Amino acid sequence: MAAPGSVSERMNIVITGHVDHGKSTLVGRLLADTASLPEGKLQAAKDSCKKNGRVFEYAFLLDALEDEQKQGITIDSARIFFKSALREYLIIDAPGHIEFLRNMLSGASRAVAAVLVIDAVEGVAENSKRHGLILSLLGISQVLVAVNKLDVLDYDEGVFNRIKSEYGVYLETLKVKPLAFVPVSAREGKNITERALAEMPWYRGKTVLEVLDSFHNLSSKEDSFFAMPVQDVYRFSNDNDDRRIYAGTIVSGEVSIGDGVSFLPSCKEAHIKNIEVWASPAKTRAVTGEASGFTLEEEIYIKRGEVMVKSGEASPVRAAARLRANMIWLGSQPLGFNKNYLLKLGSDKVEVRLEKIERFLGESGDAGYRELRRHDCGGLVLSLARPIAVSSFSDNASLGRFVIVDGYDAAGGGIVLESLEAGDEAPPRISRDFEEELFAFLKVHFPHRFVNKE
Repeated sequence: MAAPGSVSERMNIVITGHVDHGKSTLVGRLLADTASLPEGKLQAAKDSCKKNGRVFEYAFLLDALEDEQKQGITIDSARIFFKSALREYLIIDAPGHIEFLRNMLSGASRAVAAVLVIDAVEGVAENSKRHGLILSLLGISQVLVAVNKLDVLDYDEGVFNRIKSEYGVYLETLKVKPLAFVPVSAREGKNITERALAEMPWYRGKTVLEVLDSFHNLSSKEDSFFAMPVQDVYRFSNDNDDRRIYAGTIVSGEVSIGDGVSFLPSCKEAHIKNIEVWASPAKTRAVTGEASGFTLEEEIYIKRGEVMVKSGEASPVRAAARLRANMIWLGSQPLGFNKNYLLKLGSDKVEVRLEKIERFLGESGDAGYRELRRHDCGGLVLSLARPIAVSSFSDNASLGRFVIVDGYDAAGGGIVLESLEAGDEAPPRISRDFEEELFAFLKVHFPHRFVNKE
């Protein structure tokens, strides 16, 4: 456990998997075994169980909602902090039940890495595959697979290897390569923070905590250019203060006083006059993750939603009105071609229409490429009412991840694969041979649920 104040960074990780596979128990163990619980919390939970004649479960440390306690399932996306010797974690305990996929999507959309939990007794469930697909669609490639409840099977190495092989092959088709498969017993605390050499001498890999610490937060590629979505523009009028402050949170790179900047999609240009701070020493530079305000040498009119980039810098941020994207649909009404929706990306909002469904995978069988129904996933082309500033998710998560709103309902979410020019169909991103192998594999694992566009 790190000494107080020694942790220098934070990482968001989502814990997911099929219902009853032990996600909340695993997180509860992480909290308890790293001494991250408030003083007395663990004993209070044990005392409460004893008083009510219940067997204590580490999941009780998380499942605070009444319905969760009664049914033994996670409904909300609980958010829990704990610290390792390396960093502080925000663990998002996402629901596994199919009815709460919206909550799972909401939780996963804020994560940079994931732990997928699989019950060794039940094996790879269809929801295990669905959750792997969602992580793939959201561009989360840093994955740890925890094969749980091995204590029930006397820590059988053969069971672990079979699950590792089956699920590993499936994740490979999604271009997700797990950093590790870890055999665990969350209930007994085996291979969570300490290695279980007595129970599993055949496993010589890392513990769950060690694998988490091997994940990384921000790639050098993502932080190699400056970008800041404009949240708001503030204008003051008191005491002859005529500043116009352009405010937002920097999602990549850095910028300094005197730098030339451009705003997308308007393409207006200016130079940074000052970096505004409140009740703090003056600054000459602002960097990734900082909520910042800027005044400019030139008077220009900019709206919320534009993205400030550095002039002359190589940047993947583009103004685009057509996007190729991967998306999951969770709306009560299908996503169809003849309706306007609202797309939210960064700090911008814009009307959007479905232009084309290129690939389809979901729960409703052959939709004839006419619509996406609830819990369906697809590769789409989206047409926007006007250009917005966007990058591919692989270049920047904040500018490549979006939500689609249907009325007042946050009905879908996904990631941008690339921006398209008008009439640009772009070549396939994978080879035809690989695509055919992928289709064939998914037809086996999702019978009657995968449609190949001919």
